[in-house]
Amino acid sequence: MSEQTPLFILLGASIVLCALLVFRPSVTDSREGKILAFFALFALPVLTGFAGLSAHMEHSKRTEFCLSCHNMEPFGKSLYVDDKAYLAGAHFQNHRVPRDQACFTCHTDYTMYGDLHAKLKGLEHLRIYYFGTPMNPIKLYTPYNNRECLHCHAGARSFEEGPTHQAMMQELKSNNMSCLLGGCHDTVHNIAGLGTVKFWRPPDEH
Repeated sequence: MSEQTPLFILLGASIVLCALLVFRPSVTDSREGKILAFFALFALPVLTGFAGLSAHMEHSKRTEFCLSCHNMEPFGKSLYVDDKAYLAGAHFQNHRVPRDQACFTCHTDYTMYGDLHAKLKGLEHLRIYYFGTPMNPIKLYTPYNNRECLHCHAGARSFEEGPTHQAMMQELKSNNMSCLLGGCHDTVHNIAGLGTVKFWRPPDEH
């Protein structure tokens, strides 16, 4: 059963019940009919709306959804750069993030309402794309917060025991020093350099 199946069932039930009320309004004469009308005109549509929103929220986390926008194509290509210095590619290729939700995993905010905030930022992307002027080159609206890196890396032995990380651990955890500092992990997507790099192909695509 696909993710959309419950949504279609709810939508179908709503349509059938609404049609029944339109063509046989006398149904509402009885107490049971009034309860049926409540479900048909209020409860089921609201439930269907929430189910549709939930399904869309999940779908919009997927990597192919993010890369379906023409402007994002170079960022998708950067995930396959055969160079471990490319931060996004190294995470994607080595399963440090789930490949089917790679963009969302790194670009959401790991706070109580982080997912909702990420979706609101997505709506801002749409507003700028259709009614404004997209940045060229595309950049983050705000500096990247170390919190998102530490959500996964804090506690990892390779991170905690690294001498460079140990020397600046407090600065990193307090966000006073960026993980993306020049000389550290400053090559993220680097789409301007895609014309001069080699690309990795997953084994199942050979």
